[in-house]
Amino acid sequence: MEMKKRINLELRNRAPEEVTELVLDNCLCVNGEIEGLNDTFKKLEFLSMANVELSSLARLPSLNKLRKLELSDNIISGGLEVLAEKCPNLTYLNLSGNKIKDLSTVEALMEMKMKKRKRKMKLVHLKNMKKRRRKKRRRKMRMKMKQARNWERERRKWASHT
Repeated sequence: MEMKKRINLELRNRAPEEVTELVLDNCLCVNGEIEGLNDTFKKLEFLSMANVELSSLARLPSLNKLRKLELSDNIISGGLEVLAEKCPNLTYLNLSGNKIKDLSTVEALMEMKMKKRKRKMKLVHLKNMKKRRRKKRRRKMRMKMKQARNWERERRKWASHT
């Protein structure tokens, strides 16, 4: 189902000005951009667009009351600075499962947020990036433990010979 159709379905005969939560998970966005969402959603506090093949946030409308934004399992790789401008009250952001390669894209968003509101964002999920770091740390720890075991084994051999 396309994003525009899903938004109309989720409205359930309500005006966009009345909606506070909007869940658009698993719908299809054309050309990787947001469609059908506009500035009339003035009271929107929670927006979920998980697994919609979203690659750009350039067409995100101004959502001044938005506090929670779920963007997991998309193909976003940058352009997060738009969030600081369009969603000034954002406190929760989930970016896990996206194509973000380095933390500099997220750090730019955090710095802009701190400058504007002088408060930190409460939670930013970057699940896949953390896993990569953990794997590297685990690998290093295994190597160190293996070296320590080998050293201990050699030390025992020398102690038994004397």
